[in-house]
Amino acid sequence: MKFDICKTSLISIKFFILLGFLVNPATTRAQTRTDDGVNLDKIPPRIIRACCAFGYDLKLWGVPFVSIDQVISIDDLGEHHYMGDKSEGTGTIYTKKGGFIDVGHLRDQIDWTRYLYAAILDSKGKGEVMLRLRKEAGRKTLYLNVPEQLDSSDCILLAGKIAYDFSLWHEISTWFGASTLPLIPEKFSSFSVEDVYSNLLGIHIGMKTLHSKLPFNTAATKNIVSTLDSLDVVKTAKETYDAYDAVHNKWYTNKKRIPRTNVTLKRDPDVLTSSRPWIVHNEVDTVGSPIVLEVPLSTIKGELLTNFYQFTINLNKKFPTQEMFPNSESSLINQDDFSVLLNRISNDLQIMEPKTLAKNKSKSSAVSGSGTQNKR
Repeated sequence: MKFDICKTSLISIKFFILLGFLVNPATTRAQTRTDDGVNLDKIPPRIIRACCAFGYDLKLWGVPFVSIDQVISIDDLGEHHYMGDKSEGTGTIYTKKGGFIDVGHLRDQIDWTRYLYAAILDSKGKGEVMLRLRKEAGRKTLYLNVPEQLDSSDCILLAGKIAYDFSLWHEISTWFGASTLPLIPEKFSSFSVEDVYSNLLGIHIGMKTLHSKLPFNTAATKNIVSTLDSLDVVKTAKETYDAYDAVHNKWYTNKKRIPRTNVTLKRDPDVLTSSRPWIVHNEVDTVGSPIVLEVPLSTIKGELLTNFYQFTINLNKKFPTQEMFPNSESSLINQDDFSVLLNRISNDLQIMEPKTLAKNKSKSSAVSGSGTQNKR
């Protein structure tokens, strides 16, 4: 099979578009009270690394002769660097038990988990501590109230839960019109089938890494590889391309141009407390049991992690606030309100997805009778 398309890194076109296993604590020793490698005065950006649109050979509106293709292989990963480095491998890779993994998303959440863990340790015993975050569809604020006696393992779980809330808010906010760059909507990538799973996988790896005695970057590098291996990662880029081909015009299409919403044909907003992988099934390969990832919700002894923090957003005018929260007198919400927003998105998708698939199917069948693309 000949692979021949124009391959362009998404990073190189960032001026056109910017896409926007729980660890057993008894087996490892968590890092201690401080983390000298984290600058608490510098809150990370919402997106640390350029991430990927779902699919390949994707086109940009208004940018002819350019294709987005960020498929990588396991050999391209390289070392992890806290807050990013150009030597890192980012892109998408397919796993037989975890579906498509966006490595850029995964790395970002590893780093956010570390930052939040350091902030939590620094706040212990100080009463209510407020962190003002960057705006994203409204003013975001994190309030921590962590007792001195909360041990390191529970602090790691707390960091994972807050990191997940932050990542979930990004998906929610982009659905309702938030974007990193003005006038460039990111709804096309909101809740795509690999996004949330990749985020939560990165959080699990981040939590595992914080339990390690190794230097953070060294431990993260090892844990990324071992975790992908446990998900039965494919060995070659061609296998990821083949997986994309199997779901072209089903989960995504390259017949539309980014940022058109109907580039993405399937989405998964059923992610409040867990994320299931979307697996490509075929007649040749026997797939093992898919690995469902759980969101950390409670301490080791069962106390709710939400007792120790509140993540608030003062919603902007893009949200139909009165319609969704008719009993509220303000536009201020917190993480406990995410279920209302996810239900609204689910209802929207029930209407939108069948229409999108039907429209795309009629057009794609007129173009070609095959779902296979040329790829490199």
